[in-house]
Amino acid sequence: MKKLKDIADFNPRESLAKGVVAKKVAMDKLQPFCRDIPGYELEPFSGGTKFRNGDTIMARITPCLENGKTAKVAVLDDGEVGFGSTEYVVFRAKDGIDEDFIYYLVYSPLVREPAIKSMVGSSGRQRVQTDVVQNLEIMVPDYEEQKRISGILKSLDDKIAANTEVNKNLAA
Repeated sequence: MKKLKDIADFNPRESLAKGVVAKKVAMDKLQPFCRDIPGYELEPFSGGTKFRNGDTIMARITPCLENGKTAKVAVLDDGEVGFGSTEYVVFRAKDGIDEDFIYYLVYSPLVREPAIKSMVGSSGRQRVQTDVVQNLEIMVPDYEEQKRISGILKSLDDKIAANTEVNKNLAA
């Protein structure tokens, strides 16, 4: 058993100068219960959370979290920093932890349900208490088992994505 903060960095520091044009992933780009980010805009950076490929972004505001807005970042080039809503929590796998395992863990009810229950604030503007999520106790298998688990889930997600694309083409 480990705390989530022991296997993932929360909102890791990244450098992106104000005014630099970068890929922005707005909240409306995230699709409910969908791993992949379908698009982004190029905009001058003026603020927001920053992330890299391999990071997991999770909405921390109601109703976006309840609606399943969690994704794995894979739309950036090598070494590129992107940015998005201030209403994201960014998770980055620590050394010895599989980044896909982190995504599927954050996406799972093991993290989502306590995150949703931790929300505080005025009606309609409730936010996750990050410290509650950081301190969640999680059973963490060894690295090889993490890769096996995430490999099975990734394979299923890949099939869903392929079938979704076929369905779009059939409907067109």
